[in-house]
Amino acid sequence: MEHSVYQKNFRGKDYSKNPLALAEYSCCTFTNCNFENSSLANIIFIECEFLDCNLSNVQVQNTAFNDVVFTRCKILGVNFQYCNPFLLAFQFNDCTLNFCAFNQLKINYTVFEKCLMKNVDFTKSEAKHVIFKSCDLYQSSFYNTQLQHADFSTAVNFSINPSENILKNATFSKENISGLLNAFNIKILD
Repeated sequence: MEHSVYQKNFRGKDYSKNPLALAEYSCCTFTNCNFENSSLANIIFIECEFLDCNLSNVQVQNTAFNDVVFTRCKILGVNFQYCNPFLLAFQFNDCTLNFCAFNQLKINYTVFEKCLMKNVDFTKSEAKHVIFKSCDLYQSSFYNTQLQHADFSTAVNFSINPSENILKNATFSKENISGLLNAFNIKILD
């Protein structure tokens, strides 16, 4: 099936009732659009930006995200592990990503900045060089996760068991180091 190709800006559209057309979107900007509970399956996004959008519970089976930036978006319950892994590259700025899943996915070099990431699943993901800048990772799951060179220095509320994850050269701060010790039931006093 041949895709149409769009290169334009979309503003204030509601795709929850009328889904986004199956196509390739290149260098597009989506501003204040509602995609809640819609399907983005098999759509290709290349060098696109999503600003102030609601992407909660969207379906992303075989969706391509190639150099895509999400800013101030509400993205709840999205199973990114089903998206197309080929040339996958995205960035999240000031987004709410609660209950999302990146498990078993290569997300190397991804930047999460000022994101609320409660109950996010990173199980068995390859997250080398990932930056979690000023992110809240409350009850997020890290198990058998490759976190080499990942930066947690300004992240809060994470709990990562060093025995069950690969943390070589990962960065933490003195203020948040307790997140590495929770699994051992160790008390740290000030």
